[in-house]
Amino acid sequence: MANDNYVLTEEGKKKLEEELHYLENEKRAEIGERIKIAREFGDISENSEYDDAKNEQGMMEARIAEISRILSEATVVNAPKRSSKVNIGSTVTVDMNGRERVFTIVGGAESDAHEGKISNESPVGQALLGCKKGDEVTTTGPTGRDIKLTVIKIEH
Repeated sequence: MANDNYVLTEEGKKKLEEELHYLENEKRAEIGERIKIAREFGDISENSEYDDAKNEQGMMEARIAEISRILSEATVVNAPKRSSKVNIGSTVTVDMNGRERVFTIVGGAESDAHEGKISNESPVGQALLGCKKGDEVTTTGPTGRDIKLTVIKIEH
C-alpha cells in the first residue's frame, strides 16, 4: 500500500493483531516444517515442493512485514457512540441509484468490499463522511459514472 497514513478502527486493529499472531506463531512453523520435509526429498534444484514452500514463506514474511508496518504507523480512531454524522467506523444505510446498500466506513488498510467495508478514501466513503440522515450526495465512481447517494440510516 502506498499510503503511509493508515487509519484503523479498533476492530480492524484487533483483526490485524490476530492475523500477525497467527502468521508469526503458527503459519511460520508450518511452512518451516514443509521446507524441512521437502529438503528430505533430495536435490532441491528440481524440487517443486521446496520451491512452493519457499515462495509461500516469502509471501508470508512480506505480509508479516506489511502488518507490522501498518500497526506501527496506524492511527486508531474510535467512532463516536452518539453522533448524527457519518464518521470512520459508522455503518451507513444508503439509497444508491435506487438500491439500498449498507456500508461500514473504515480505513484503507481494513477495507473489504465483499464485507461491505469501504475505505474512507474511496469516492463513496469520502462522499459519505460528515453526512447526516436524509442528506443527498453525488460522487463519481471508478467507471466515471455519477453515483447518487441518499443517507437512510447511520449506526455507530
